[in-house]
Amino acid sequence: MVRPRAGQGGNAAVSGLDRVTRRDQFRHCIDSALDLLLPRACVSCDALMSHLECGLVCSLCWSRLPLLPSPQCSRCGHPLSGDNCRWCELLPPFVRAVRSVCWMPVEPASRIVHSLKYEGWSTVADEIAIRMSRLAWPEDVIAERTALIPIPLAAARKRQRGYNQSALIARGLVTRWHVPAWEDVVLRSRETSSQTRLTPEERLNNVAGSFCVSPDRRDDLRGAHLILVDDVVTTAATLNTCAKVLYDAGARIISYVTFGRAHASGDRL
Repeated sequence: MVRPRAGQGGNAAVSGLDRVTRRDQFRHCIDSALDLLLPRACVSCDALMSHLECGLVCSLCWSRLPLLPSPQCSRCGHPLSGDNCRWCELLPPFVRAVRSVCWMPVEPASRIVHSLKYEGWSTVADEIAIRMSRLAWPEDVIAERTALIPIPLAAARKRQRGYNQSALIARGLVTRWHVPAWEDVVLRSRETSSQTRLTPEERLNNVAGSFCVSPDRRDDLRGAHLILVDDVVTTAATLNTCAKVLYDAGARIISYVTFGRAHASGDRL
């Protein structure tokens, strides 16, 4: 007796194809059963999600993000409404570039950030990082960036949430930009109150002197181009204060990246 060779049109190939088909059908039945018994709901809009969608935010919500429109300032990425950029005036001279994905507080962006910061959905950070990783940067920033620095969270808030959302976003960027995240470089030197309801001047006073650089990491900062990572930027008070201590410690230049950016009167939505 001669054993049939597995090849095109052979019984072995057909048998293998049948096994793959049955396995796919079985997996589809399992996925369908899980959707029925344990349906996943989008953390942004509460709509039920099928097994074809990955993550915790549905594709419809991601498609509805209020993206920053073009044209944008080549330095700070803010939408331009005239010849001059008003947002650049907020930045220190050693800040090279700033990029953000979408407007805040506008839905569904606000709801997505809320689920990450206040509802314990930590894995949303990686989904946010995916969108941030696609932002366009000047060529020199891409070539020079040394490391990502997430804005440190106050100890009390970190204990309450169980994580620093900016650090989780930075880790998601690491795998896509292939740039390390230095989470132990900038430390909180004192607790601050929430910035949410403060005026621009109050925000500056609130964060003044609230950051310091770890003495053990100062040598790593000399001549570095660092990217500060945060979830949302409003007046840039927190980012600017953090950038100043890094610059004073030896960093050559700083850039910022955030998911959301607060819009002001006159901004094009």
